[in-house]
Amino acid sequence: MKTKYDVVVIGGGPSGMEASIQAKKIGCDVLLIERDGKLGGILNQCIHNGFGLKYFQEELTGPEYAYKLAQEVEKNNVNIMLNTFVYKIRNKKIYTICEGNRLEIETKSIVLACGSREKTAGQISLCGKRLAGIYTAGMVQKMVSYYNILPGKKIVILGSGDIGLIMARRLTFEGATVLKVLEIMPNSSGLQRNITQCLNDFDIPLLFSHTITKVVGENRVEGVYIAKVDENLQPIKSTEEFLECDTVLLSVGLIPEIDLIANQIQTSSKNKSAVVDENRECSLNGVFVSGNVLHIHDLADNATEEGKIAGLSAGLFAKNQLKEHEKVDILFSSNISYVIPQKVNLNNHGTFTIFFRSRTKHSKKNIIVTCNGKQIASKFCVAINPGEMQEINVDLESVQNNLFIDIV
Repeated sequence: MKTKYDVVVIGGGPSGMEASIQAKKIGCDVLLIERDGKLGGILNQCIHNGFGLKYFQEELTGPEYAYKLAQEVEKNNVNIMLNTFVYKIRNKKIYTICEGNRLEIETKSIVLACGSREKTAGQISLCGKRLAGIYTAGMVQKMVSYYNILPGKKIVILGSGDIGLIMARRLTFEGATVLKVLEIMPNSSGLQRNITQCLNDFDIPLLFSHTITKVVGENRVEGVYIAKVDENLQPIKSTEEFLECDTVLLSVGLIPEIDLIANQIQTSSKNKSAVVDENRECSLNGVFVSGNVLHIHDLADNATEEGKIAGLSAGLFAKNQLKEHEKVDILFSSNISYVIPQKVNLNNHGTFTIFFRSRTKHSKKNIIVTCNGKQIASKFCVAINPGEMQEINVDLESVQNNLFIDIV
């Protein structure tokens, strides 16, 4: 089997598929590695619609979106390895296990697009016994969509992430009762459209500044104690109440699957992943990062667009055509949680886009980007919500020093 390629893409979700397509289109020899038995990643279990409006200009389900991209991968003759697990990356060598066999693959550049994993009960220190009936939202989505298994009948959801919101609606369709959705923060981390369509339309209550203080039961969940939290996110004992249920579903955040290179690169404490420039290149020369392994996208369409940037850049790097210069930082105010990218090359042409999330809600505000105290980009927004990614375009020729972005 061939073991040398110009570009190797790790992860066959929307971002990885698009990255492989773009690198192949400019003449690179590309290998796409996926640990599952088919391309598509998490899209394959997202049978609801709402995908593709931005990228394909049509409304698709998750599997339909994945299929359209997979067809493009096949049409462009990208080499694919399925059921393949990457366990190490060192010096442009990728170490894999495929069907019990070890294989070392050499490459000129790498795109890491291996997604993210869900936080579990242990990672949020959920109080109580480890009982049957405690699931992550993604696991429940797979149970219902792949195996037609209903996890329970009376369900409490902790966290208002998009997967949790969507599963509240799906479980209602399947005959379960979603009693409440609890969110420890004062704002939702999910899209407003999902709150409206998945909760409000089905009269499912969403309680902000609330959490589960304890899960109780013998062998299976029999109920939970819930309480309001104070400004320090600590439960207020006097507000605690018992809620009978048989299932707890967790939608409490995602962790980037950056482990393969985490100890070799500069990482950000803000979004727990790689620090990248506008080409999505991290501090490890020739390694590009895109999709949910870099930051959590609201839409698969946006992850795909980012894969386009990373794949094209990786291909140009492999052909020694990527223009790299001295980099400056993109800084931001306390109004903002994180930005992508965090760095930008000087002396380049064209435009690039800064993506970021706000810490709190804002209405009728301007997004402002400044350089050396001079405003170089601005954008008026009617509403800015923490659960929705914001973006602003910046002219590369106006970048002369560190940039600063704020909401004013």
